Formats: sequence, C-alpha cells, structure tokens
Amino acid sequence: MMRSSYAVLLLAVLPLGAAERTVVSLDGEWQITDSKAPLPLPAKFDHTAPVPGLAHSSKPGFPDVDEFDSRQVIQNRVSKGMAPKSALVRNAGVSRQARDYFWYRRSFDVGAKRAVATLRINKAQFGVAVWLNGVKVGEHLPCFSAAIFDVTSQVKWSAANELVVRIGAHPGVLPETVTAGTDFEKNRWTPGIYDSVSVALSDDPTIETVQVAPKIADSSIVVQVKLRNTGATAVKFPLVYSVSGWKDSGLAGEMRLEAELGPGEEKILTHTMKLPGLKLWWPEDPQLYVLETSTGGDSASTRFGMREIRFDTATKRAYLNGRVYFLRGSNVTLHRFFEDPKSGTLPWDEAWVRKLLVDIPKQMHWNAFRFCIGPVPDRWLDIADEAGLLIQNEYFVWTGHGWHGDEDQVHFDANEMITEYKEWMRDNWNHPSVAIWDANNETWDPMFGEKIIPAVRGLDLSNRAWENSYNAPVGPDDPVEDHPYEFYDMAQGGAEFSMTTLEHPGGKAPGAPSGHAMILNEYGWTWLNRDGSPTELTKKLYPRLLGPNSTAEERFAMNAYLLGGITEYWRAYRQYAGVLHFVYLMSSDPLGYTADHFRDVEKLQLDPYFQDYMGQAFKPLGLYLSFWQPTLTARSTRTFQVMLVNDEARLAAGKLSLTLETQQGGELARKDVSFSVAALGQQTLYVDFAVPQAAGKCTLKATAIADDPTFGSATVSRRHVTILEAAPSAK
Repeated sequence: MMRSSYAVLLLAVLPLGAAERTVVSLDGEWQITDSKAPLPLPAKFDHTAPVPGLAHSSKPGFPDVDEFDSRQVIQNRVSKGMAPKSALVRNAGVSRQARDYFWYRRSFDVGAKRAVATLRINKAQFGVAVWLNGVKVGEHLPCFSAAIFDVTSQVKWSAANELVVRIGAHPGVLPETVTAGTDFEKNRWTPGIYDSVSVALSDDPTIETVQVAPKIADSSIVVQVKLRNTGATAVKFPLVYSVSGWKDSGLAGEMRLEAELGPGEEKILTHTMKLPGLKLWWPEDPQLYVLETSTGGDSASTRFGMREIRFDTATKRAYLNGRVYFLRGSNVTLHRFFEDPKSGTLPWDEAWVRKLLVDIPKQMHWNAFRFCIGPVPDRWLDIADEAGLLIQNEYFVWTGHGWHGDEDQVHFDANEMITEYKEWMRDNWNHPSVAIWDANNETWDPMFGEKIIPAVRGLDLSNRAWENSYNAPVGPDDPVEDHPYEFYDMAQGGAEFSMTTLEHPGGKAPGAPSGHAMILNEYGWTWLNRDGSPTELTKKLYPRLLGPNSTAEERFAMNAYLLGGITEYWRAYRQYAGVLHFVYLMSSDPLGYTADHFRDVEKLQLDPYFQDYMGQAFKPLGLYLSFWQPTLTARSTRTFQVMLVNDEARLAAGKLSLTLETQQGGELARKDVSFSVAALGQQTLYVDFAVPQAAGKCTLKATAIADDPTFGSATVSRRHVTILEAAPSAK
C-alpha cells in the first residue's frame, strides 16, 4: 500500500502536445582522413567527402581506396584458373591498400535543450565507432542497418558539437562473426557512410520504434510502438495516433489513449486502429498514408500503405490485396554498382534515382525488383513506395555450396545474424514496397531455416513471406527462387544451347521439387559490358553465338533478342509467380563477371535493343511466338503456336496478326485471328500460315492489339528466319 502511494507521488502527468521531435540532418560535406591504426583520433583532416556517399568520392581522392580481394572472389578466381590455389584464404580477404580506417568529422548545433538526443547513422560500412565532443559514444559493427546512439550526456546544447565517426576501410577490420557482405563476383569493396545521418531531439517519453501493419479485411492497422522513459520519475502521458493521407492532409482517423512508464522503463505497446474507407496500395495506384504518433514529449511520422502480399503453395501464385498478382521486373545490385568507376555520387542524386526507379520501370512495364546482395539507402525504398514497386529485399549473403569443399564455406554465427536481421527488419518493415524478406542468395546453409528465420519472422506484424534461396523454404507458403541460366553450359565451353528447346517447356524447372510458388529472378547468362564487349562469364559464349569477329552492335542485338525471347517463354508457361531479369543496375568493368544494360549509366540511357525487346517482353498483355527454327520453306504451310498471357484483372480481347516481313519492313504475308484472354489468364492460339514465294532473311512477327485502348500499344514477339526456296518437284 505504501509502495503504491509513493509511486503516485512521483508520477508526472504530461499535457498533450507539450513537445515534438526535432530532427537535425547531418547530411552534407564532411571532413575525412585515413589511418592504419584504430586510435588515436586524427588531429588533421585534409580531405572532404559527401555524406551520404562513399570514400571514393572524397576530394582530393585517396590512393587505392576500395582495393580489397574478398575470400569469395579469391575462391572464384582459383576455381576458374585465374589464380593459384595457394591464393586461397580463410579470413575475410586481402587488403590492397595501406590503410585500415577512414575517419569522418563535422560540427553541428542543436539549439534548445531537450531531455534526449539520439544520433542515427542509417547505414555505414565497414563498422562504426563514434566520438562526440571527444567522448566515445559507442560502436555498431553491422553494415546494413542503422547505428543508433543515445548522445544526451555528450551533446552541447548551446555550443557547437564535434562529431567524429570511424569506419573500416575494408571488410578485413571487422570480427569474423559480423557480415560485411559475401559476393563471389565483387572485385572492390567500397567504404563510406552511405546513408543519411541525423540527430533527433525530444523529451520523455521517447518513441524508439513504430511498426504499422495493415489489415485490409477490416480496413484497420495494427500499430506497435516501443516507448522509453529516460527520466528518474514515473510518467503518465497521452498516447495519440492520427492518420492522414500522405499528399492529402485530411484526417482519416485518430485514437487517443493513456499510457504510463516507470523510471527508466521501456515498454512495447500494440493497438489496433480502425480506418474505414482507406484506399489500398497498388503498384498502379500507390496510395500512401502517414501515422503521426505523439506522447506529449516526442512525436514520430510513419508512412505506410494499405496492402497485403502473400504467396500460396497450392496455386503457386503471389496474391496482392487478395488478388493474384504477377511480378514483372529486374534486379538492382547497388553494392556492385558502388565499384563502378562512374558510380560516384549518383546513388544519392534524387533525380537520377527517380529516373532509375520510377520513369524507366514504367516504360519497361516493371512492377517489381529484387534489391540483390546488398541493401539500398532508405531513400530508395521511400521512392519505391511512391513508385508502386514490389521489392524482394535480400540480405547481403551469398556463400554458395563450399566451392573448394565445405571447409571453405563461410559459416555464420547464428546469434550475430539474428541480431543483424532484427535490425534490418526494424529499418524496413514499414515500407509497403518491401514485399519479401530474402534471407540470402544462392546459399546452402541449413542454419537460415533452422535458426535465423524462425527467430525473426514473428517480429514482422505484416507476416511477409521469407525466401531462403537454395535452402528449403521455411514457411508452408514461402516462395523459392529459381536460376535456370539457359546459356550457362554453352558459356563454359560445353554443349550448345538451342533455342528450339524453348518450343516446349521440357519438364519441371530446377526450383519446382519443393512444390512452392517460384520466383524466377535470374536467367539468361548473356551479359555484355556497356561497350558491347563480353564479360568474364560470357567470353566463350559470343564467339559461339556469332563467330569470332562479331561487332559490339551485333552482340547487343543478339543479347536483347535472346533475353526477350526467354522472358516471353517463361511468362507464357506461367511456371513462376514472378519473372525478374538479371540485371538492371550493376558495375561495368573489364574484370567484371556480369553487367547491366545501360549504354550511358550517368544519363541512364538503356541499350536501345534491350529497351525494345525487353520492353515488349514485359508488357502486361504478354505474347510468345513459340518458334525458334532458323528457316522456313517457301510455298509451305506451317501451324504456329502463339501464346498469350494477361496480367490484368480484366478481360483482354482483340486481334492477333502473324506477319512475315522483309528486313526492310515490307510485308510478305499476313494472317489475322481474334484472341480473348481471361482476366489473369492465358490462351494458346494455333495459326495456320502460308509461307509465300520468297527467299532470304526475314522477320516472323506476332502482334497482339487489345480492343480496349487502356491496355496500351500493341505487344510484339519477333523471330529471325530465313526463307529457303522450295525443293523442285520430282517429275
């Protein structure tokens, strides 16, 4: 009884709206220097660098920055005969630079005194240590999640503050348990504070995290908020949630509650808020809302979208907002692009990123991306939310299957990985664009399914699916990825791949035995550098496809032609819930293994052949001319199989034209038939076609035009053929 009375005497009651959070952005130009030793703090900073950004953008530049050979790339070089077996290492890799650390410094002011000051470094690599006004605040080693520090006791409220941040110059400075990224095809490793930095100022009770989970069945949201009272006195306070449109400030709903925290107490509260009439978030109409959370001492804005996405093993489909939804798109490997000589500050240029993620995907009819082997800055996911993209969000793990025996495979520390995945989820779970948690890429390691995923998936109140690469799926409806790579054997000098085999599906895809929904997120194996030269992985392929003396333009044209046809094929047979080409953004380097399809990455100008063929192959009204024979015979009649798919939730009906054209575009023959493809369905037509009296190289073209003009322009599928003269009749 006395204890209860004592608590009441110490209870402070905060009025509604007493204070709001103030955020001081620390983005901009910082001073930077380097060192071999982790201490002492440098006395002199003689370079500058952008934050967010990378150390290779410093002025003046540092010699040999980025030069680090990872354990995986050394394994890859040894396996391909590019390095002796003696080059293999068991640690993170071999540094090719004279430094181990970079140091960043800047000053800032905060203004009026508040109860709590929190420093947030959204992402930095490789590892972070922080000093504020000469006092060490702490360390945060994970490279792919936010480093958050309470700096209340170190901050100067009425004078300039000096912030110093130390990062590793390469992955080798980190403990072996910490993931710096594993990638067999990344040649350089770029350090930097590559996401935003800020200081948040507030009063008690503070809001540490907010998670919003939409529930579309009853138009509600589940809100989970983590609160903290840093004071020595218990506090009773109003907890207020209010929701409005992101672009429309009109109030959509409000909930007012009372909460209480003891001295120094942390608490997680979960509430359900009814919001009748909210519009759903769709890629075609990405409606966004903002939840404002207030405690009277602190406030937080959380943007979200009303959407639910799941996969279903029984139907092998993805469902968005309860409806079958087919994913079409590509891959972004931003951390490989970091090593591109032209990457510079482009990933933090708002106009460049918006063209990359908004304008071009719309032109290409893409609604999805895999952010592959490496995270993106938070701003990229903000833009993806606004663009209506669905993101397969992949953690930076690719270890393979033990390329030189299991003893050479990376074995992760489960506890460390669980900690890293929890932080990664915390930083990303409110983005409606994040559709899938992707635990790893092409990795065989049972620990992900046995320990890591089960330990963290329950933290996501939206219950998104987890994709576990080449390991068995964990949940009953988790999808699996598939990487058939049709031209792999031919590129290794093995048996030729004939596109004629694509005229029939030829059995189950490699990922099919699990029975789960499949996502095709890598295929082809036809990469070219931006100058048209083959990459390290395709040097043997193009001489076999085009002969030893092909030109860059011929290779570009062949690459697009083959990728377009394969994309049409995989979409037509509906084996996959999603088809994502590999790769949209990548480095282009004479030593590189893969490459993207930009002719000019700074201006984001795609190769026109790729834009033409792949832009057709990914249209919602998909078309596949199932014919890859090299010749047709004049004055013969052929029955051609033409397959159509309709990714829209409405009927697609119209006219299909099968034509034979000269290389100059002149029409030699034509056959028109009607088509009618059910909503989200497919149709196969068999068209009898009379080959005319002609000879030489031609284009066989199928063209589908929907009666409904909202389906857009015609979809075209093309095949190169040569018409041969008919054999003379025997007398």
